[in-house]
Amino acid sequence: MELFDFHAHVYPDALAERATRATCDFYGLDTPAIGSVEQLLTRGGQAGIDRFLLLPVAVHATGVRRVNEFIVQTVAQNPAFFGYGTVHPDMQQLQEELEYIRASGLRGVKLHPDMQSVNSDDARLDELYAYLAETGLPLLIHCGDATRDYSHPRRLRRALDRHRHLRVIAAHLGGWSHWDEALECLGDTECFVDSSSCSAFMPPERLLGLIRSYGASRVLFGTDFPVGQPLPEVQALMSLPLSTQERERIASGNARELLGL
Repeated sequence: MELFDFHAHVYPDALAERATRATCDFYGLDTPAIGSVEQLLTRGGQAGIDRFLLLPVAVHATGVRRVNEFIVQTVAQNPAFFGYGTVHPDMQQLQEELEYIRASGLRGVKLHPDMQSVNSDDARLDELYAYLAETGLPLLIHCGDATRDYSHPRRLRRALDRHRHLRVIAAHLGGWSHWDEALECLGDTECFVDSSSCSAFMPPERLLGLIRSYGASRVLFGTDFPVGQPLPEVQALMSLPLSTQERERIASGNARELLGL
């Protein structure tokens, strides 16, 4: 069975350790890994993962192009990689950056409202959402935080109500630490969710229940490397009493369809 990690992060080698530590500090977590390309390929390969979607985050408006160029270059160097680009709510020349993302072969846009200090239903994002809805470029958005409200799933629902043709993947089963509210807010929409950073924070029966509630055709496997670790995430997916069809959809089928493979 092919395994496609639809939620992974890597950084330039010179920044990988510092960036990983900063992410862990942001969430009060720890990890045995650093977010380097080499470690992702090594640890992902050991877990049996075949392909990876690289998701960048621009913490500052002035660094957007540099971050996107790194993803473009990294994807070009390895056929196992696909990439999304990123933007920032305070950046200038948003349309120009979105055109660069499309022209460079990146497959969508990643937002992280908590790290970028913007509510996911903020009017500042309407230009972005309208562009994505018009072009069909997907949005993968971080959802849910235990201490911050920027990315609460109710905010994503408000944005979806305003931009009904927006194609969205709501990370962390729609709302990390707010899973019941996420299902209530997003369950009747057409958005996808990914499974990253969830299995370690809930019993298997709850993970299975959430997957079944959304439907396997809307769930994408993800590890959230380097904070999440590939092998435990793969083991969590494989241990669930899913049907072969459900498991294949989550493991890679939905990812392949979203990426047009």
